[in-house]
Amino acid sequence: MEKEPGKDPVTTFEYLWKTVDEQYSFFDVKGVDWDSVYAVYRPKVSEKISDDSLFNVLGAMLNALNDGHTNLISPFDVSHNELVYRRMYANSNIDPDVVVLNYLTINYHTTGAFTHNAIRDGQIAYLRYSSFTSSIADDDLEYLVNRYKNTKGMIIDLRQNGGGNVDNVWNLMKLFPRGDRQLYQTQIKNGPAHDDFSDISIVKQPSHDEKTTYGKPIVVLTDRGSYSATSFFSLCIKSNFPDATIVGDTTGGGLGLPNGGELPNGWSYRFSITRTLDNNGNNYENGMPPDVTEILDPVQTAQGIDNVIEKACDILLTIAK
Repeated sequence: MEKEPGKDPVTTFEYLWKTVDEQYSFFDVKGVDWDSVYAVYRPKVSEKISDDSLFNVLGAMLNALNDGHTNLISPFDVSHNELVYRRMYANSNIDPDVVVLNYLTINYHTTGAFTHNAIRDGQIAYLRYSSFTSSIADDDLEYLVNRYKNTKGMIIDLRQNGGGNVDNVWNLMKLFPRGDRQLYQTQIKNGPAHDDFSDISIVKQPSHDEKTTYGKPIVVLTDRGSYSATSFFSLCIKSNFPDATIVGDTTGGGLGLPNGGELPNGWSYRFSITRTLDNNGNNYENGMPPDVTEILDPVQTAQGIDNVIEKACDILLTIAK
């Protein structure tokens, strides 16, 4: 049996740096020189460093990856990347008050994880889904399909949806026409070199009951706060469904699946160990661009108008003509 590593700060630092070096999947996409990161942070760690200070050093080292799926977890704190979160939320492309007051309105409906209503004189179904942590049931989708069967198009608003359970990506896709489509490609980091990856695995659309299929054009709204599972969903529908259009801003990215482990001193960590590519081999870890860019106009927002929703409505009604 291998000897258990020591629990001292230097051993803990070396263990974390080496583990990331051999298993992290996005050094090339993030443009990170991990050896340079070592040169910056290793001198900050000594045998006498306090737990608080060690946590700050290790957290800062991980934050050099600029990856929202990367965290250090101790009994007293969890590290977060400030730049990532500022990028996601400072560039919000939605005003929730405008959406609630003037689009969902006081007469909005709630079905499972969705708030929804008909807009544009009943021609467009508007669905707000705020988090992929909220479960999506087939019965809820079937209800929505039946309720809005006479509309000309549907908007699925995923702005500031920070992600959650990937299973709900497949569930939400049940609104789209079923088929045996290739959605994306994926690889897992499987060796110590930065370019050591497994063979490509092809991910295809899961089968589903036609009762949950909307069957008419759909527009999906995204922004920089649309992260992780929301980026997966955007990747799945982009270019794979002719009647689907993504409108808004580039997503926040987060297309790598995180995995973690325990450090010698008992703390935990996680970081991305896979990479996801579209069918043409493009890597959108830093963000999935929309088909149509539409940034919230502060002048219209002040007037109670969400020009992103309005753009989506215009697209759907143009298709319907």
